[in-house]
Amino acid sequence: MPAVSIDTFFACALMIIVVVSAMAGTSKLLSPYLGNPADEAAGRRYREIAQHVLINNGKPENWGQMDETIPKAFGLADPNTYSLYNLDVDKVSRLNSENDYSLRYADMFTSLGFYDVSIKIEIATIFEISINLTATFESATETTYQFEILTQKDGSPVQSSLKCYVVAENYLDATDYAYSNGEHYQNTTLPNSIKGPALLAVIARSTYNPHAFCFGGYSFGHQSSEPKSLGTYCRLSPLNHTLNARAMDSNVSLSTAYAFTFYHNSTLAQLATSNESVVYEIPQFADVSPVMLVATGWNSTIFFEEWTTYPQIPLHIGANFADAQTLSDVHVYSYLITIASVMYRCIISIGGLET
Repeated sequence: MPAVSIDTFFACALMIIVVVSAMAGTSKLLSPYLGNPADEAAGRRYREIAQHVLINNGKPENWGQMDETIPKAFGLADPNTYSLYNLDVDKVSRLNSENDYSLRYADMFTSLGFYDVSIKIEIATIFEISINLTATFESATETTYQFEILTQKDGSPVQSSLKCYVVAENYLDATDYAYSNGEHYQNTTLPNSIKGPALLAVIARSTYNPHAFCFGGYSFGHQSSEPKSLGTYCRLSPLNHTLNARAMDSNVSLSTAYAFTFYHNSTLAQLATSNESVVYEIPQFADVSPVMLVATGWNSTIFFEEWTTYPQIPLHIGANFADAQTLSDVHVYSYLITIASVMYRCIISIGGLET
């Protein structure tokens, strides 16, 4: 699909949501029974279940904010809005298995109350970002890193505006906004007096739709060895506008945490500390943007950064429909949803119980 078609999609998507409340598409995978009335009835029922998940609050209606509370009835809608397909940021975050307060599939299945079906929920950004380190230029006093930043939808370029943040030990830099036609080269310069890994965090907003975003982070060694994978040193769990940063072992000590949006950034205030974790307050920013959260600290003498987002996506939870023998019974429903006024895509797959 040419770039102009992708951009036209983003320009029109929000208007469609306003007019019809949501944009939903359905498909049946590998179905040998397309003309079968029983199969059509099952498709209608499965569609109603998918919509039930997205437009109902569940019980209690604020179960997402309530730490380890298991809902009596499952629903992802934001109880503070009357807009259809507007999901609650905390309910969504609790579907991510990386969150310490995540809801197990067994509990989701039970609270949903439809015991004769299996379900899988996937939520991701409208378009994708890729960040790659392409070149390094070192002098006696500083080092410059060149990054290639690609914004794409199904392999086609997406025009966007980029906001970049660089985090290192006792160092934070926010660059000016950059325009990208889908491919952008970002230069980041760090003084050689800084030791340890650094993180480039990027938030991209579609040029044609101010509610469509994607985001990503790239950790790189600077005067140090290459950084470890995410989650090595601490586990980040955003919930109810707080960030719980839990150390993965006794040698980890947490220092500074940040929140980044497209227009704003903030150093997070500590609300509570213990031997294992630090709880930070997440500000409620005025701008429409996903929130990137970065926690820094030390593992003995090793500096580190960990990052996540609020809502904590991408995510998937539910049944495994990978078995080709079950695909003919699986219906897939695709929706455009909003979380805190930001657009995302949600795919719900529903089929008979796994055997």
